[in-house]
Amino acid sequence: MKAKYDTIGKDYNVTRKADPLLTKNLIKHLSPSRKGVYLDIGCGTGSYTVEFQKRGYQFIGIDPSERMLTAARKRSHEVEWRLGTAEQTGLPANHVDGIIGSLTIHHWTNLEKAFLELYSILKPNGNLVIFTSTPAQMKGYWLNHYFPKMLRDSIVQMPALAKVQQAMERAGFELGKTEKYFIQPDLADKFLYCGKHSPEMYFDKNIRNGISSFSSLSNKVEVEQGLSALQSDIESGKIDQIIRDYENQLGDYLYIIARKAN
Repeated sequence: MKAKYDTIGKDYNVTRKADPLLTKNLIKHLSPSRKGVYLDIGCGTGSYTVEFQKRGYQFIGIDPSERMLTAARKRSHEVEWRLGTAEQTGLPANHVDGIIGSLTIHHWTNLEKAFLELYSILKPNGNLVIFTSTPAQMKGYWLNHYFPKMLRDSIVQMPALAKVQQAMERAGFELGKTEKYFIQPDLADKFLYCGKHSPEMYFDKNIRNGISSFSSLSNKVEVEQGLSALQSDIESGKIDQIIRDYENQLGDYLYIIARKAN
């Protein structure tokens, strides 16, 4: 994971900006206090961490990529930036009042070890908020039509909801609610399915470079062929039918909320 994000980290924050709605929802589910200290695990270049901090909440940002953290430090000197992983944060027990992990759990090397670590560093009554996608949801992306191998490889590394919840419970967390998220047309953060409503986004190399599936899991031939087919389908109007064929109510991404009880 470190090597992957050291590779794409150079221009990562060009297209990966904090989305206002996602920021609002993550804060809503975290229910933070301005007196507490919170963790953004897998913070990347700190887009969301800084937004949380701007709203008056004290945050620590942890990421395994030094390149990502170098960019994050340029964004804010108020956030405490630390090199680490979900499995080994380097923080003491009962240190933070809440934890957010956005689009990161598929990069963790050991899900159960990670949740045990997060449970340990979280104070009693603290919330853990995970924003992710599930394999079932990803199979509903129309991207599968154009980049089948890339999506298969992406889906393989994505833990199923039941597996995530099982690891949470084994670590000691009390499971809370889950909430579906559907891609909005004005999404500011250009992650994998950002072009759900605007397929032409994927022609932008900068957007592809900021998406790990394109930058690390795809092969050049498939991407070129997929983009060519996508261009043809946009020009002919066929894309509209393909998008309709993939419509579903599973949600595109998911908030998973858990709590450390007393």
